[in-house]
Amino acid sequence: MSGGASADHFRPHRRLRTLAGPIFGAACLLATLTGVVVLAVLMLAIVAAALSGGPEAGAFDVGGAARELASLLGRLVSGRQSSDPARAGYHAGVVSSLWLLGLTAAIGIPAGVGAGVFLEEYMPAGRLRRIIQTNIANLAGVPSVVYGILGLALFVRAFGVPGLALGPSLLAGALTLSLLILPTIVITTQEALRTVPPSLRQAALALGATRWQVVSGHVLPAALPGIMTGTILGLSRAIGETAPLLMVGAAGSLLRAPRGPLDRYTALPVEIYNYAKEPDRAFQPVAAGGILILVALLLTMNAVAIVIRNRFRRRR
Repeated sequence: MSGGASADHFRPHRRLRTLAGPIFGAACLLATLTGVVVLAVLMLAIVAAALSGGPEAGAFDVGGAARELASLLGRLVSGRQSSDPARAGYHAGVVSSLWLLGLTAAIGIPAGVGAGVFLEEYMPAGRLRRIIQTNIANLAGVPSVVYGILGLALFVRAFGVPGLALGPSLLAGALTLSLLILPTIVITTQEALRTVPPSLRQAALALGATRWQVVSGHVLPAALPGIMTGTILGLSRAIGETAPLLMVGAAGSLLRAPRGPLDRYTALPVEIYNYAKEPDRAFQPVAAGGILILVALLLTMNAVAIVIRNRFRRRR
């Protein structure tokens, strides 16, 4: 077929692409703006709810509203669970969530990254690997309450073996959340490893490096930014979960913050849920303030992880 005939053959498709390209771009922009606007409206509604109980709720004073909001959040962080909305707070929930976040990261991240490295770098391609990959992908879509049921049977009760049962402790909750984030970390680790050029591995092997030296010294550092993205996604999901923690025995009301992995615990989302379902409207600012504390904790965690990831990327 001549060049002119080929151009005539593909010209209709070129016209369609020329017309559909701007339409698709505009649709993507509209979808992005819709998400941003909805998120902004939601955050403004939460802030308004947090300020609804203040004496200056009807005044349009940005400085006064900011001071009032800071005072409310400070009181909520230091206050303990109470039936009095003027004294209610989230001290036990904040400390418990920090414990859960640290233990979940210490357990889930090494296990997830290690599993992803083994599947991608060491395990040979074959039927067994395809079966494992399919099951990991399916586990990523399992509802979180199912992980709660699994954690209740496996960690809290240990299938009826008293010597192995952890009971409703922080460690049981952290292990359950580690199972919850494990598929996400495994999948993102594998995707990050696939972005590393094969020539990097071949060059290191040609110079006499062992497989472990290639993976630990070259492949993992190159894939670390993508791996960090997966850990951020996993921990962000874990910190906001309520259903699995309720299943494994997170306390709805706890006056004393936990001091060790085997102590009883609660969580910030659990306490927010308990305050939000109170019939007294005076608890509305307390629940909204708890949501803002949770968002601030989540953004702080993400910011720290992003800074570490970008610094390591610049170093490489």
